[in-house]
Amino acid sequence: MRQRIQRRAVHGVLLLDKPLGLSSNDALMKAKRLYRAEKAGHTGTLDPLATGLLPLCFGAATKFSQIGLDADKSYRATLQLGITTTTADAEGEVVERTEVHVTRDQFQAACARFIGGIAQVPPMHSALKRDGKPLYEYARAGIEVEREPRSVTIHRIDIPAEQHQGVMNGTDDMWAIDVQCSKGTYIRTLAEDIGRLLGCGAYLCALRRTGSGPLTLTGAQTLESLAAMTETERDALLLDTDSLIADWPVVRLDDEGAGRFLSGVRRRMPLPNAPRVRVYGPQPKAFLGSGHITAGELISTRLLSPVEVQGLLDPADTAPIRDTNEVSTT
Repeated sequence: MRQRIQRRAVHGVLLLDKPLGLSSNDALMKAKRLYRAEKAGHTGTLDPLATGLLPLCFGAATKFSQIGLDADKSYRATLQLGITTTTADAEGEVVERTEVHVTRDQFQAACARFIGGIAQVPPMHSALKRDGKPLYEYARAGIEVEREPRSVTIHRIDIPAEQHQGVMNGTDDMWAIDVQCSKGTYIRTLAEDIGRLLGCGAYLCALRRTGSGPLTLTGAQTLESLAAMTETERDALLLDTDSLIADWPVVRLDDEGAGRFLSGVRRRMPLPNAPRVRVYGPQPKAFLGSGHITAGELISTRLLSPVEVQGLLDPADTAPIRDTNEVSTT
């Protein structure tokens, strides 16, 4: 009989290095079990055929997972030129093979054509849903449905010299690129489009996410390394609950102001307008939530509960953060 896990309140962000072949949800469930966490979520799906950064949110941090989902992403992608497949990646069947004669300058010029705002047609082998069913289910049934182009932004494409695979294997048919892009960008489609522009075709043979918003792979852990640790060691790896918004401006309130903010009460403050701020109580780790400042008023956007705030405090910070229903216009 399987032993029942005694769940506990865990708050923070884990930088997971997702392995090849595992879905994002399966990786999340494995990490949640290791942490015995009551509540957990991830910040955007990473395909099973991709590896790399998958930030996982526990407890209070799950309230900000959408911010991670909306953040820009960074990838290291490896393109195989001269071959097209049915899925634009290594999982599909080969459709066509073409002889490749591509110089670095030609490849770089092709990549440069995709920098900026572009329109992408979502691939049939994707999780995008149509009538409640993911597109890949239609594709597996041999059905192709019409897809509307989507606007995405490619901020930059760099060709790391040490990652030009042709330097190692004596050919010019395999290249690596570092891509920084907006959410919703299909790197498989980008690889296919680059190959089409070069006239030889291409597919994505490897993909690794290296960044999500302000977070990178630095300090990321594998599921195997987590499993080998004690619970105390795993807890020490968690980033603060506000890590996903660490680059937002800070507003700090006294105890009275913190209580009113947690009640959703607007507060007048001599601060300039700001579309998004992170808000704290007087204690160093008393993260209260997010908000914005409009016309001199601090307005809450996403709030932690007083219990969650208390769970973030150092043991020495014993004064409780109290909720209050008192309304103030000053």
